[in-house]
Amino acid sequence: MINKNKNKNNAMELKAKIGTVIGPGAVFDGHFDTPESVRVDGTINGNCTCKELLIVGVDGKIKGDIKSQNVIISGKVEGDIIADGKLELLSTGKLVGNITARSLVVDEDACFDGRCTMTNGAENISASMFDKDKSKDKEKEKTGQNGNMAEMDNKKRY
Repeated sequence: MINKNKNKNNAMELKAKIGTVIGPGAVFDGHFDTPESVRVDGTINGNCTCKELLIVGVDGKIKGDIKSQNVIISGKVEGDIIADGKLELLSTGKLVGNITARSLVVDEDACFDGRCTMTNGAENISASMFDKDKSKDKEKEKTGQNGNMAEMDNKKRY
């Protein structure tokens, strides 16, 4: 029997003209930036910026943040993702990180550990990035530089 989800996802992959392929066994260390679609079947250790479609194959691994128009994950990603369009997490995919996307599809048996923020457009994505930085600053103010919340509570009580 044919899995309908597989056919639908493969159709999106087939529509995209893949300009760059990081093959199985290949390791790329550093910031990866491309103006075209890319397929990762190897490993990228660093942030990825892709103007079109980023596909992480079943054996693909990315340790770093991703910014792309659309993202399809069948492999493993450790990092935050900003997708201006659609993010698909397929059944073999594993994502540890936060998502900011306009559209999100998560297949059964996929693994996602993080937070998701849905947006209406690019202006919201930029705003959410700034909010993330502001929230870190507010957390530092609450806890103090050493991160000890109990110490700060005791100081406020006296």
